[in-house]
Amino acid sequence: MADQQTPETPDEAAVEPEPEGEPIKQRKNGLYPGVSDELAENMKTGWADTELRDLEPVPQAPHTAERRARLSARFPGERLVIPAGNLKTRSNDTDYPFRASVEYAYLTGDQTEDGVLVMEPRADGGHDSVLYLLPRSDRENGEFWLDGQGELWVGRRNSLTEAAKLYGMPCEDVRTVAGVLREASGDVRVVRGHDAGVEAALADKTTAERDEALRVFLSEMRLVKDDFEIGELQKAVDSTVRGFEDVVRVLDKAQATSERYIEGTFFLRARVEGNDVGYGSICASGPHATTLHWVRNDGPVRSGDLLLLDAGVETHTLYTADVTRTMPVDGRFTDLQRKIYDAVYDAQEAGIAAVKPGAKYLDFHQAAQRVLAERLVEWGLLEGPVERVLELGLQRRWTLHGTGHMLGMDVHDCAAARRETYAEGTLEPGMCLTVEPGLYFQEDDLTVPEEYRGIGVRIEDDILVTEDGNRNLSAALPRRSDEVEAWMARLRG
Repeated sequence: MADQQTPETPDEAAVEPEPEGEPIKQRKNGLYPGVSDELAENMKTGWADTELRDLEPVPQAPHTAERRARLSARFPGERLVIPAGNLKTRSNDTDYPFRASVEYAYLTGDQTEDGVLVMEPRADGGHDSVLYLLPRSDRENGEFWLDGQGELWVGRRNSLTEAAKLYGMPCEDVRTVAGVLREASGDVRVVRGHDAGVEAALADKTTAERDEALRVFLSEMRLVKDDFEIGELQKAVDSTVRGFEDVVRVLDKAQATSERYIEGTFFLRARVEGNDVGYGSICASGPHATTLHWVRNDGPVRSGDLLLLDAGVETHTLYTADVTRTMPVDGRFTDLQRKIYDAVYDAQEAGIAAVKPGAKYLDFHQAAQRVLAERLVEWGLLEGPVERVLELGLQRRWTLHGTGHMLGMDVHDCAAARRETYAEGTLEPGMCLTVEPGLYFQEDDLTVPEEYRGIGVRIEDDILVTEDGNRNLSAALPRRSDEVEAWMARLRG
């Protein structure tokens, strides 16, 4: 990495800027003690005009405008402030890759750090939306080549004029937003937890209760996806399918190394076709498959064991897939592995069948849990009747988690929604959820026969509620045990 000019301590040298600019601090242990007047003048000139003048709005612009209109109608007469968030330090002067807050990206289509959407109330009850962004780097004060976030260090930004074309609303310099907000009068709500500077500017104007109501409403808005969102989710799933195929083709290399090879293989697909993985990939081989969120991915991959791969590609617009397949590393299930796998498959089939408009959200979970409870009683692991098992939740020793969740820009989407509109709500066309039953027999579980111990199975698909039922967005990946074996054999030649 090049020797950045990012400031580290208060006693660093500062390069003098133009009279109206801010000093640009140099790294304490940088190799250049300063900037000569001649170099400073040289860097100001000789640069081509790079303004982009033929830009079209981003594809989601009509949808983000409609979303802002819905939000405006819910909070008439109130100023609404939705920040993107700031860079977070990973170590010293290196940052984590930035991901804009879901609320901000959902309402704007923009994903740049420090951005702030401000919806100013109008007298007629509507709102005027203004997007506050960092403009192009200043060529006069040297910021573009001296500052650690200058464009020669981190890349070109859109000008405010360009951004206005892309996102369909006026854009202003974000360095003025704190002053604008401090002077604001009337009722204000802000989405908290993303930008401490914005919250500080509004400290005497907001309340936690009012801000939480804004966050809840924005979460519930995302329960039903529009056509653009459904298309992005399908795109995420399609890339994820290809990522799973990539993994199957290199299982021999994973056996020679570790679960990390699987993680890296899937990550390559996510970065080539999307923005990133939507969450930490779970590449769990053997007994690691019984740990629900196994993301260390540092264990061995052995023939004869099962591999539980739970992974999803996130698109450039931040919609993620969430798919799980459990497959035999050597391509063939043992009899016991198949018995357990088929039980989970049957449970998933029952769960998917229960996903339809007008059904209670909980129906798919209860349908899947009933099948698993029946099998556990049938195998002698639980004492029946099944109704008693379900009433007491006894199956949860081996099923552990709920059978699914909403899916979208967050892998566990709409998490702030009220329980009565989510877990106790009713399914509607356009909702997208996962159906993912599992059975997990821990290595140290003395209540099950020894041969069960260390076996974990989960099957997960992304299901869209349609007008007449549902559509499995991830149907391109085989699920039935014999189909999984045939699929693996074909990919491995």
